[in-house]
Amino acid sequence: MSKSSYVTGLRSVEQLLAGGSAEIRRIYVEYRTANPRVEEAVGKARDAGIDIQEANRARLQQISGESRHQGIVAEVRRSTLLDEAGLRSMIEEKLSASEVPLLLMLDGVQDPHNLGACMRTADAAGCDAIIVPRHGAASLGPTVSKVATGAAEHLPYAAVPNLRRVLEWLGEYGVTRVATSDQADKSLYEVDLSGPMVLVMGREHSGVDKVLAKRCDTLVSLPMLGTVASLNVSVATGICLYEARRQRA
Repeated sequence: MSKSSYVTGLRSVEQLLAGGSAEIRRIYVEYRTANPRVEEAVGKARDAGIDIQEANRARLQQISGESRHQGIVAEVRRSTLLDEAGLRSMIEEKLSASEVPLLLMLDGVQDPHNLGACMRTADAAGCDAIIVPRHGAASLGPTVSKVATGAAEHLPYAAVPNLRRVLEWLGEYGVTRVATSDQADKSLYEVDLSGPMVLVMGREHSGVDKVLAKRCDTLVSLPMLGTVASLNVSVATGICLYEARRQRA
């Protein structure tokens, strides 16, 4: 699957140009910019043969839907979007090659800032894909791309119609399904996370859906030693993914 989308913000565009794996269709830049970093980014884009189009600030906002675009917007072709069949094929290929997939499933995260932060962490932790529901959750857009600082254009992203069905066939493939829950009787640090695994994180405030949790093999909790009762979903995601990465190392 492939479609165009827009990435806003100087840091995010710089990450795209540095990474080289996202296909940038064109760069829109503000007329007569005085920002040397924007000029440097445009120079790199020209050297790479990317089409450059000048526009005023109102046009940049219209293109991207984002008012804080910092004078530069990249139009990219997302080649990392997966449907359920594509996700299944990717997992099958990794398992047949004796690889150990690490997946992140987000159960209805509503805030695009949280989605972007989770994607940034998942990319940094070496996740193979992120799985989200097709409806009822934040979707990819300029805000997500800006917060993810390039990860949204690199990390395979599967928006599927039914998370429960995906968990069922992942289990059939031998992928351990681990969900976070404040009702868990095991700590994150007591569970083996070194094998093929999907980490299931819940939506803000309500956590993982009970029906989804029943499809999981293990429920884990994070030790909470202070006065706060819970952590932001992106923070908790980072802790869990890096514990899995530590065990794999």
